[in-house]
Amino acid sequence: MSDCLFCKMVAGEITPSIVFEDDDVLAFNDIQPQAPIHILIIPKHHIATLNDLDNLLLLGKLMQTAAQLAKKLGIAEMGYRTVINCNALGGQAVYHLHVHLLAGRQMLWPPG
Repeated sequence: MSDCLFCKMVAGEITPSIVFEDDDVLAFNDIQPQAPIHILIIPKHHIATLNDLDNLLLLGKLMQTAAQLAKKLGIAEMGYRTVINCNALGGQAVYHLHVHLLAGRQMLWPPG
C-alpha cells in the first residue's frame, strides 16, 4: 500500500528505530510511547486489521517475536503487555496490523 506508514517503513522509505527484523517481521520503537518500553511488531506484508488476518502462523510469529524481545530486553520475568487494536473503536490508528509490546511500568486495567 503506497500510502501506508508501516509499508513505507518496510520499503525503507522511512527509517524507524528498528529493534528486530527478519524476512517476515519488523519491530521498532513507537514514536509516541505509552510506556518506557513500547515496541511495535508488524508483518512485512500489508494486512489492514486483525479481521483481515488469515495466516495463523504469521500471528504466532508476531507474538513469538514479542516474547523473544521481552526476554532479550530483560522484561519477560517482570511482565509486559501485548495489545492488538482493531478498527476505530478498538483504538487502531494505523491500518497495518501491529502488536504493541509495552513494559517498564505497572500496567493497570482498566487504564487510569
